[in-house]
Amino acid sequence: MRVVVLPLKFPVIRKTTLEEVAEILKPHVERGDVLAISSSVVSRAEGRIRKLDEYSPSEEAKRIAENLNEDPRFVQAVLEESEEVLIEKPFLLVRAKFGNICVNAGIDRSNVEEGSILLPPENPDRSAEKLGKMLNVAVVITDSNGRCFRKGVTGFAIGCYGVEPLRNWCGERDIFGRKLEKTQECVVDEIAAFANLLMGEGGDATPAVVFKGLDCLLSLCFSTNVGVRSVYRSEEEDVIRRIIREWSKK
Repeated sequence: MRVVVLPLKFPVIRKTTLEEVAEILKPHVERGDVLAISSSVVSRAEGRIRKLDEYSPSEEAKRIAENLNEDPRFVQAVLEESEEVLIEKPFLLVRAKFGNICVNAGIDRSNVEEGSILLPPENPDRSAEKLGKMLNVAVVITDSNGRCFRKGVTGFAIGCYGVEPLRNWCGERDIFGRKLEKTQECVVDEIAAFANLLMGEGGDATPAVVFKGLDCLLSLCFSTNVGVRSVYRSEEEDVIRRIIREWSKK
């Protein structure tokens, strides 16, 4: 397999639409490509910028903010973007409405105007599908996330279209001929992590990366988008979330 990876620089985008983003990208992609694009660009294109002054903190937000030495307006924004609060201190760990378990519901305060915040896309899988259909390519929407037990953030996928999120190795054999029984590979997270390495975390203005040569990973049917939601563990499977809940009640 020969893979070509092309990082794409953008002009600074303050206000745009998903259609305008597609027009910027169109000269650089072709059918069979996988486009990895930062969630911040998608959020801006979908009008997800909010002023902190728009939020009126609840008593719960004020209580959590005081414990965290945080702006209660920001905490209120996090609560409104969350389905469940798992940890309130020393950081606010939640299950965001778009499915991911993360700090601050994926709300971004970097690379945004003073006094504003950038909410994550409301439905990242749907956003990926819209952009993918405009460009006739597979799409992975990326964000950066910390990991339990390890320092540093890495790129991961919050939405996808046209790529099978998980590659199932069950039934395949290892180099010694033993049959694999449980291994699943999260392909979309691997694409997002590589893309994030080229995008950077600061002011690099490189919010998109094109992968050419990953045809073997593309979904056979673009009409039924599986999406990143299939990656998240169910309530029954997620042992760690269950333990956190039990610990939080003590």
